[in-house]
Amino acid sequence: MISDKIWERINKGVFIVAELGKNFIQTEEEKSVEEYLENAKALVSAAKEAGADAVKFQTHNVDDEQLNIKIVAPHFSGERYAWVTRNQKATPIDKFWKPLKEYCDKIGIVFFSTPMSKGAAKILDKVGVSLWKIGSSDILDFPMLDHMRRSRKPIIISSGMSTVPELDKAINFIKEKNNKIALLHCVSKYPCPPEELNFGTIKFLERRYGLPTGFSDHSIGVEAALGAVALGAKIIEKHFSFSRDFWGSDHKVSMTPEELKTLVAGIRTLKKAMGSGEKSLSADEAKFRPVMRKSLMAGRDIPAGTVLTAEMVYAMRPQAYAGGLPSEQYEMVLGKRAAKNIKKYDPINEDNLAPAL
Repeated sequence: MISDKIWERINKGVFIVAELGKNFIQTEEEKSVEEYLENAKALVSAAKEAGADAVKFQTHNVDDEQLNIKIVAPHFSGERYAWVTRNQKATPIDKFWKPLKEYCDKIGIVFFSTPMSKGAAKILDKVGVSLWKIGSSDILDFPMLDHMRRSRKPIIISSGMSTVPELDKAINFIKEKNNKIALLHCVSKYPCPPEELNFGTIKFLERRYGLPTGFSDHSIGVEAALGAVALGAKIIEKHFSFSRDFWGSDHKVSMTPEELKTLVAGIRTLKKAMGSGEKSLSADEAKFRPVMRKSLMAGRDIPAGTVLTAEMVYAMRPQAYAGGLPSEQYEMVLGKRAAKNIKKYDPINEDNLAPAL
């Protein structure tokens, strides 16, 4: 199954997600569904070219998501009910979501979306997704989580605006029916300054839950995401747009195509550089040892019968040609006697040492 392959890919790390969200909406003026679809396809194509593994959108169903009460979310000046309604109208299943999913399949990039309600998840059931994303605001939406967990598809949870007890509650609920859970450290601030990223949380979440852990990045630039990978993040999610100057909720914290290319290249290089995580001696390193390791040598003339002290012993290279005992046997020779006269720079070895009296 595709879901199993994606889950295997996540566990191997690093799974790079271009978060396209609603960034196909780029102007305050409403456009046609056809134009939104072309914008979305262009973003998908650019994300694929930049090297992302997956593209993620956001799916709305206003009927079971947002009451018709006028509010403005902290990260966007648009009135929330109108914004959600506009997104639903812009993305009909047959004219937007299905052709977009087909396009992603055609060019070979994973398509998925964050449903903002159970009704939105049912829309995605009709489109076809191989994994789920739970946004930070919805980790306690148990009606939606129940629908997701019963599918047995992998579920990625963002942990922004959440407490540890709330995460415990959500994860335990999902685990009752589905163990394929990944968790993203996330700070729900748009944009998030470096001093508030709190990277130590990545390791905390990994230790506490024993789940594949990653980072949903709302900062500007590539540095934070690369730092997260160095800490072991298996998933990197980064907002993606053609311009931070477009109108909409997430453009201002998005990467551009060239920035995403830089990030992907950096992550792939860093992942290779991290290796197995175990200390090992490479063949190339081993070549240095014969000439760079040291042997124990006489640091002065030592008459026969003299008890060796620290001041009489040098450690010198190259070990391969010096002939003395390895330098780490230093304490073994102290207190022993010279079995014969030893000249300065002669090797100190078993041939010219005698036991202490």
